[in-house]
Amino acid sequence: MLRLRAICLFPWRLFHFRPFSCEPLISQMDKCTDEEQVFDFIEKNKAVLSEKQVGSAFNILWQFQKQKTSLLKSVECIRDHPQFLTLYNLTASKVEFMKDDTLVNVLYITQQFAIEAHDPLVEALVTEAWRRLERFDIHVLSKFSTCLADQHLHFSPLMGNIADIVNRKLETIQDLRSLSVLMVSISCLISQRFQEQLVKKTELLFDTVDSSQVNIARRIVQFLRNIKYCYYPLLERCNKIFLSHANHLDLESISKILSLYHFLQFHSFEFVLMAKKRLTEMIPLIDHPASFVKLFIALGPTAGPEEKKQLESSMLLMSEELTSQQALAVMGAMEEMESRNSRLIKKIASILHKHLDDYKPIELLKITQALIFLHYRSKELFVKLREVLLSHLKISVKSSEISFLVCAISMLPSPHLDEVVISRIEEVLPQCDLNDLNSFATSVLRWIQYDYMYLESTTGKQLKLLQKLDHYGHQRLQKCNNLNLLWEEFKSLKGDWFVESLLEETIATLQCLMDEINYVNVAGISSFIARTNYLNTLILDRIASVVLQQIEKIHPFAVLAIILPFSILNYDPPQRDEFFGTCIQHLNSYLTVLDPLMLVFLGFSFATLEYFPEDLLKTIFNIKFLDRLDSQLELLCSSLNMRVQFRLMELNRAVCLECPEYQIPWFHDRFCQQHYNKDIGSMNGVQQHIYKMLAEVLGGINCVKASVLTPYYHTVDFECILDKRKKPLPYGNHNITLGKLPASHWESNTPIVRSRLPPGAERIALDFLDLRAFCRNIPHLKGKSAMKKRHLEILGYRVIQIPHFEWNSMALSTKDARMDYLRERIFGEGKSQL
Repeated sequence: MLRLRAICLFPWRLFHFRPFSCEPLISQMDKCTDEEQVFDFIEKNKAVLSEKQVGSAFNILWQFQKQKTSLLKSVECIRDHPQFLTLYNLTASKVEFMKDDTLVNVLYITQQFAIEAHDPLVEALVTEAWRRLERFDIHVLSKFSTCLADQHLHFSPLMGNIADIVNRKLETIQDLRSLSVLMVSISCLISQRFQEQLVKKTELLFDTVDSSQVNIARRIVQFLRNIKYCYYPLLERCNKIFLSHANHLDLESISKILSLYHFLQFHSFEFVLMAKKRLTEMIPLIDHPASFVKLFIALGPTAGPEEKKQLESSMLLMSEELTSQQALAVMGAMEEMESRNSRLIKKIASILHKHLDDYKPIELLKITQALIFLHYRSKELFVKLREVLLSHLKISVKSSEISFLVCAISMLPSPHLDEVVISRIEEVLPQCDLNDLNSFATSVLRWIQYDYMYLESTTGKQLKLLQKLDHYGHQRLQKCNNLNLLWEEFKSLKGDWFVESLLEETIATLQCLMDEINYVNVAGISSFIARTNYLNTLILDRIASVVLQQIEKIHPFAVLAIILPFSILNYDPPQRDEFFGTCIQHLNSYLTVLDPLMLVFLGFSFATLEYFPEDLLKTIFNIKFLDRLDSQLELLCSSLNMRVQFRLMELNRAVCLECPEYQIPWFHDRFCQQHYNKDIGSMNGVQQHIYKMLAEVLGGINCVKASVLTPYYHTVDFECILDKRKKPLPYGNHNITLGKLPASHWESNTPIVRSRLPPGAERIALDFLDLRAFCRNIPHLKGKSAMKKRHLEILGYRVIQIPHFEWNSMALSTKDARMDYLRERIFGEGKSQL
């Protein structure tokens, strides 16, 4: 009887005090016009409000807040209102009775009201939600995951439970909006296999989404950024949504998308151009410091001179109101902008100086790099910065943090490697990955170089530390048995230490793991090989084989990275024609959507390999394309801008010389004259030495020309002419005569005027080839040097290339040996015909 009574009492306690209908009260709340009316209503009805009505009260309050312009101030007013405590207590007493969606919605709104995660009410709401987790529908689950993410619980067991639920129910999920929220929330916890499943599911559901759902597309890009996966098919589709709704994108959205694209190295010329236009229009409209900082960061790197002036002058006026983080972000943007506004640099530096104690190690490194790049000089700031860096160094335990700190210290003026730094590096060596080791080695080498230049001594401690770094680097490579893990560590490695100490071991490890190269990582591995200048034919053959077998799974955007090592290293795989033909065919349908920059680099890379795809070249050498390219060049930093212009010129030259049947005109006279008028005529020590010897071999200084410009503006170290009896002919005039500037942009003309040769005479080009002309590991001529030789031969030269390893060999250690070497190369039998 007592048991029965207990069972009967439970539902009575649960439902006894509820009103029969809650709808009238909710309707009354809906008619409230401001927060005060809502709070008055709560005070009058607190004794009878149900859990549903409590949830509705939170919802209405939040709707009012979203309409406010100064959200933070309004939130504080709400949270501090006397009747908010009444609502708080009512909510705490009704948590377990709330419906799932009400429970999570209340949790979400309490967080928007800036109630701390450790608050008892928030803890109660999270605990109750965790208890019900398995029964949540996908929409409620996604909103709950956002709440956890806002509490920085990305790595919590609770988030792990959510990831497990998503994994088990993935096949039944049909709502991409909710799934995209979940993907972002759980991205830190999931395996690579689960990542791939989510990407595939997203592709399947993408067409079910209304194209106006910009937030869904943004979350998908955010997910790809979180898992560090530049998956072009999804990025392209998201990009189309962004472009089609460009007029509806606000500063926050544009800023976020640009940041995500930058991280993923996804280049969309159309989006950047649109973003620049929209952001430029916002300059006079934004006067709030926080918003203007976002505008400055997003627009600054692509802004033209006038826009930069506007941005910098406005930022100077607002600088007094910047927080420490805003100042840090502005300084980073100024570095990217290559700013030379000394007043703004000084002002932002003073703010950074004031807040130095508040920054994390990675932020201190960014500050140091920016100050050095912007040529800012302040002894007081650098002394303070060094003190802060050393204080962090003494207490840091993470190898990555210590590497940031050591790197920053080594960049400061008058760097000295002291005992504290050495001991901290040595303590963390066993836990370092290749990136940390490389960072430490770069810093130590910087100290060694400084000591050598100014103190003329290198301590044994520095050299011993380098030896330890070598040891741990080799040890880590030898233990590695997973290509993807290795790739994460070495993909961004560069610098003297890595090249001299670890490159060979890295290539050997990569060769052992090359069976793991597949369509996902092939572009990354190819790009790395291209950067190393190291020719390993087995790895390149494997790359070609993977591409041929899995080309349909490889996005055309990745083709440039794939062919780059073959182009740079001048290597033909066994299936040369099939491999390059497949790559070209794969590109053809994307020629109109690829970025202009990428097309220029693709065209040049194929040209070095003696491939000249007609469709690709017709796309590039087209007035509309060149107009687009000019527009894009305005968005680039000066160094990349010049690099692109040079590549276009070199491609134009290659097509004119090697494919005259395409009838593509030469239109780079003006560009070449402007460049080469500045640079032509200088010789280094080795070239001067060869020049003197050539004068002796050929019978006089007037029989050899130095620093010659050929037609189409190749530079040749030395030129001489032999008549039909192999007798050197003297030059009447040593000055280089430049041709006239073209009358129009498309006019084809002879870019360099030179005299005609007598019958039977030959023009000889002699080039000294230094280390840069050859692969790092073997004396194999690289692509650009091989292409230059072809071009000179087309222009009528007999080309003599003098490799550095021959000129500096023991066999040519005497002047007589070098003289005989030159005679043999020029005249053929080691004897001149003088």
